[in-house]
Amino acid sequence: MRVLSKVFKVLLVVVVALSVVGLWKQAEVKRLLAVNSLFDADRITQNFSHMDALFLNRGLAPAPDQTAAANPSPLPPGPPYALPPAVLQWTADRAVTGLVILKNGQLVHESYYLGTSPDDLRISWSMAKSVLSALLGTVVAEGKITSLDDQVVKYVPALTGSAYDGATIRNVLNMSSGVAFNEDYLDFWSDINQMGRVLALGGSMDAFAAGRHTRAFEPGSQWHYCSIDTHVIGMVIRGATGQSIADLMQSRIIAPMGLESAPYYLTDGLGEPFVLGGLNLRTRDYARIGQMIAQGGVWQGRQIVPADWVAASIKRSAPGGAGYGYQWWVPDDAEPGEVMAQGIYGQYIYINQRLDVVIAVNAADRGFEDAGVDQTNLALFRTIAAGL
Repeated sequence: MRVLSKVFKVLLVVVVALSVVGLWKQAEVKRLLAVNSLFDADRITQNFSHMDALFLNRGLAPAPDQTAAANPSPLPPGPPYALPPAVLQWTADRAVTGLVILKNGQLVHESYYLGTSPDDLRISWSMAKSVLSALLGTVVAEGKITSLDDQVVKYVPALTGSAYDGATIRNVLNMSSGVAFNEDYLDFWSDINQMGRVLALGGSMDAFAAGRHTRAFEPGSQWHYCSIDTHVIGMVIRGATGQSIADLMQSRIIAPMGLESAPYYLTDGLGEPFVLGGLNLRTRDYARIGQMIAQGGVWQGRQIVPADWVAASIKRSAPGGAGYGYQWWVPDDAEPGEVMAQGIYGQYIYINQRLDVVIAVNAADRGFEDAGVDQTNLALFRTIAAGL
């Protein structure tokens, strides 16, 4: 009987272990299926407002003493702006879900579409890159990073021997790292889609970055949009400060700005934020961040990001005259102070410093890569700004 009892206990342990493994794998499979259906026509709008239901994530709730975030100041109202028929048609054509327009720091228009709510926390996609650039500016200002011309391996030894060995912080900031990276969302085997599967399956983004071993060109010689460069910026920040991105973003950007709702990051399996595209905010709060940049890093009288960093960030600095700064897009014919944060599927923060206009857009635009869409969107933003 004792032998049978021991056998039973062993079998019970095995069954429990298999059940736990099964549940773990079930969660992985669920996230992988979510990746594969994320942009489906009947799901994309709901998915983009509820990414926390699909993927691993980490909230950026403020500490109890960070009262600015606990008691956000509402955006002051300005003269209301009624959308012209052409703009209304554009919101339908481009599957806009949230539109917030600020003039002179005042809220002049706010509208939501496709059954979404003002309270939805919407996925940033690559607008998160621009927000991370602002965080980096605070780290540089305190001297934790000696120079943007330092090599990234100085702060991230784990990248030694990778394609990033020899690239500087400036190179990864303006997307001239030279690392070979296929950003084609329609190619199942592209680097960007492989990265998405690593994220869904709970892998390590650090390991994915360190696993890049092929160079397309020498660092600093050409501009090539490479999303994993932004993750390397996050690794540099962590290496330089010894702190997590989530904690730094929360204490230096989120809390002092008093955002309306605590945001969250999608994370990898180790809990590291998906800094290149996983930030989730209300559309109103994307507009707040845009206004802070438009004001030279100042929000409600407080210098959040150093003014000299903001000025350098929103100027073209990529080699070859590419319209890119420190993780910000600068249109080809932009006037000084006209810049955008931009994410796939129609996410924008448009800033025009001269006109003091900020336009925040969230969308679920499955046609965002169609010919002429970017140019049409920019032209519309400029039309709105000029008409306010």
